Amino acid sequence: MTYYLYHIPGKKIGVTCDLNNRVTVQQGYNPDEYEVLESSQDIDHISSLELQLQKEYGYRVDMVPYKNLKPKTNMNINITEQTTTFPCPIDKLKGRLFDSIGMKWSTEHGDFEITTSSISWIMNNVKTSMYNHDRCYVYNKAFANFNDDEMYYMKKLSQDNWRSKPFKGKTLKTFDNIREWAKDRGLYEKGDTKTQLIKLQEEMGELAKATLEKDQIEIIDAIGDMVVVLTNLAHLNGVYIETCIAEAYNVISKRTGKMVNGTFVKDAD
Repeated sequence: MTYYLYHIPGKKIGVTCDLNNRVTVQQGYNPDEYEVLESSQDIDHISSLELQLQKEYGYRVDMVPYKNLKPKTNMNINITEQTTTFPCPIDKLKGRLFDSIGMKWSTEHGDFEITTSSISWIMNNVKTSMYNHDRCYVYNKAFANFNDDEMYYMKKLSQDNWRSKPFKGKTLKTFDNIREWAKDRGLYEKGDTKTQLIKLQEEMGELAKATLEKDQIEIIDAIGDMVVVLTNLAHLNGVYIETCIAEAYNVISKRTGKMVNGTFVKDAD
């Protein structure tokens, strides 16, 4: 396992095994906003260096060295027929969930697992406990419906009529599947951003050809292939495609303009 000693200028120095999850997703810093000071498979070395550099840079020094931290994969949740309750306030929940990815539990409504997509659902639907503001919960039946939506989506992909109908199910799980597929084939370990860019251009050519020929099946295939390439290209650049999409939407959702000759022309800033 490789440990990364990272530095967010003016903020902190820390250690992680997963820069994307820990620094970009959890803390909100893009790759150009932090630097990797050193990487090593020696946890004793990297842990000692973290404390040393925290002192030298004048940051708060961790009370417990990184090598002595216990993994937080066994979050002590409370399960009832109606709800799953988490042992922290909502503003602390997202980090705890990311620390517990892969954790599973069972309820009367089904089996649940903490994944990047289920974290998104939980954060959008979690409520503060009326009995204890330091605890929060989700409804099990609603969580089960979210899981059912994902299964519905994946099942529809295998049916002949999926091409002509929009989906009501969630699509976030698909991005996880793409990344798992790419990881299993060594794309992230041995892949290269330049080759992915070339692949994206090839798929764009396929899309252009299909569009000119009005071949709906090939149009869908080409767009799907481009999404796969973009998902992997984002990962190779240290970000999630979900983050890229969210950032893009944050920009366009505030944009105003008008249609001119079939093209949306935004208002001048």
